[in-house]
Amino acid sequence: MTVDKNAEARLESCAGPAWDISDIDEWGPDKHELGATIPEAGNSVYNETGSWRSMVPCIDTDTCDGCMLCYFYCPDASIIIEDGKAVGVDLDHCKGCGICAKECPADAIAMNIEKKE
Repeated sequence: MTVDKNAEARLESCAGPAWDISDIDEWGPDKHELGATIPEAGNSVYNETGSWRSMVPCIDTDTCDGCMLCYFYCPDASIIIEDGKAVGVDLDHCKGCGICAKECPADAIAMNIEKKE
């Protein structure tokens, strides 16, 4: 396991709004907004988990139509977006699940066997 000692500083620098979640256990359906709400960040920035994968996504940037489905469906937030299009993958955290490729309507993402060094 790799531990990034600077991850805490990076996490603090990109911290969003501080939400009052002291009563989260009492929230009902009316308190939650439509879609997922993650009131507190996890610890994924501390652990590079990309070494677990056997498949790696490869994005054809010319074929990408910018629908952003890969970005929204990626459970590891590993899709890199520039100018509204997928341009790469954060391989430090991508686990190679293939959800991005499955959801891509333009077939711009191919899953390839990763060659380990």
